[in-house]
Amino acid sequence: MAGWGAAEKQEKEGQTRSAAFPITFAGTVGLFTPAVTPSRGSAVLFLSPWGFEEMCVRKFWRILAEDLADIGISSLRFDYAGTGDALDIVDAGEGLLPWHETALAAATQLKALSGCERLILVSQGLGGTFAATLAERLAGIDGIAFLAPVVSGRAYLRELTVWSKMIDESMGLAEAQRQAEGVTVASLRMPDSAADAVKKLNLMTLDRLGTANCLVLTRPGRPGDSDLAHHLETLGADVAQASYEGYDDLVSNPTIATMPTQTGRKIVEWVQSVAVKTIEMASADLALPAAEPLIGEGFRETPLRFGADNRLFGILCEPQGARTGATALLLTTAYDRHAGWGRMSVTMARALARDGIASLRFDTANVGDSPPLSGAPEQVLYSREQHLDVVEALDLLERRALLPAYVVGRCSGGYLAFQTALGDARCRGLITVNPYSFHWDESRSVDEALRFAPRSLETYGRKLLQMETLKRLFGGQIDARSAICNMATGLGRRALRTARQLLGAFPIFAAAQGPVLNGFRTLARRGVDMSLIYSAHDIGLDHLHDEFGENGAGLKHFPDIRLTIIPEADHNLTPPYARKVYLREVREMGLRLGSR
Repeated sequence: MAGWGAAEKQEKEGQTRSAAFPITFAGTVGLFTPAVTPSRGSAVLFLSPWGFEEMCVRKFWRILAEDLADIGISSLRFDYAGTGDALDIVDAGEGLLPWHETALAAATQLKALSGCERLILVSQGLGGTFAATLAERLAGIDGIAFLAPVVSGRAYLRELTVWSKMIDESMGLAEAQRQAEGVTVASLRMPDSAADAVKKLNLMTLDRLGTANCLVLTRPGRPGDSDLAHHLETLGADVAQASYEGYDDLVSNPTIATMPTQTGRKIVEWVQSVAVKTIEMASADLALPAAEPLIGEGFRETPLRFGADNRLFGILCEPQGARTGATALLLTTAYDRHAGWGRMSVTMARALARDGIASLRFDTANVGDSPPLSGAPEQVLYSREQHLDVVEALDLLERRALLPAYVVGRCSGGYLAFQTALGDARCRGLITVNPYSFHWDESRSVDEALRFAPRSLETYGRKLLQMETLKRLFGGQIDARSAICNMATGLGRRALRTARQLLGAFPIFAAAQGPVLNGFRTLARRGVDMSLIYSAHDIGLDHLHDEFGENGAGLKHFPDIRLTIIPEADHNLTPPYARKVYLREVREMGLRLGSR
């Protein structure tokens, strides 16, 4: 969703906003959004939740930052040590200290960049703990917003366990495929010492608070949120309490997340009410330094903006030594941030660099940290406008002499990779992973397809044999109508596939298979290196069979296409062995294209 406020203003003015200024510090990446009108002297530091919840709120943070900039308030958002785009760290048994230290370093950076000596902290989830500690360590904290705070660490860890099971279930993961070690949610594992420290957290034991103003956004059915608000009042703070409207829709799934418009306005209004109390003015005309690369083992990563008006944000990962392969363009999946599901893109980029392969991972417009493109539809997935983002990424690689390039994408990113390769001859290679489709019928609602995405018939069959599924079905926890409709669609599609195979010998029927097959023919004529990767029971594999016949028999007419089927893997390639297969294909193509 495009958001509100700043996005609405942008739409009226017909201008596309520039992405935030990237900076690097303390082994991590930050994004600074400067005030676009004179500042009162207070800036906002965003303190994110952990893990999957952070991925869900990433876009929300960006929209808030843009709206705050429009009312004269600069801000900084960043990744904690070892998360997102930050350099990896070893768990040295220090608990939450590395994240506390990153937050402190971020506060110092924000003061220097904004010219403001006073800060307002906007936190969500576990970020509230860092906010409370930061207010004790730093002078000049004018306010803290606690959004859906972690009041009790023990309760939070129990919630993460439930959250993890729900996500695994939604992906159709078998019990043996689930990551049960430690605290793991959506392929993101919390360091063991951090989890031990979280277990001991209890904000109700705070005996002082280093700020005079607080906002607490509460969730229904979570009495601890309101209890915290009352406790903060006993510590002498002026506490505003409101409902966190839209919380569940925001954190359920980044692919279908709805931006909480009303809640966003509440936050901006509260920040403004606190900021106007500041008499000091920010220093003017501060120079913004270029982001220095982060240096890791065998790689160097540079956060950058690119495209028209610097509208897109991404990370260029390069080998520390000589470049020996083509450059991989790692496309985002749905609305996941460019770091990838479970930091898959970060891990892949750094591994590729150690083998001499550069890569660019970035957020397409209206995804994560890249603002929306003016005039583009609000739903950007499967839209024509999204192709423009990839073209501008290729322009960047060309200017930096990083061609040849190949495109890599999973799910909707696989569709985008295929369409980009068709339209831009600079794409010398193509790797798609579990693409739902290679061609999108524009009369079909993308939102509806995302919310009621079907699974393969084999997956439905296996799940119906599971006792847990039957219990949930009869207990009303499964949308039986949607499941039945999806199964009927799958059966109908399989029957149609058989009919098309029988009738395909007649030209009038063979022509109906047009766009996808013609696209592959075009790529084959151009000599584009192609690799298709599927999980064994992915719905995308059914769609491939629709185009190429049962078991992809028609691919024999494209001898240069490599088809890889990964057994017992889910759509997101959760099992480590599945990710190794993926990385191997991407690495081998990069080296192959680099040697041509």
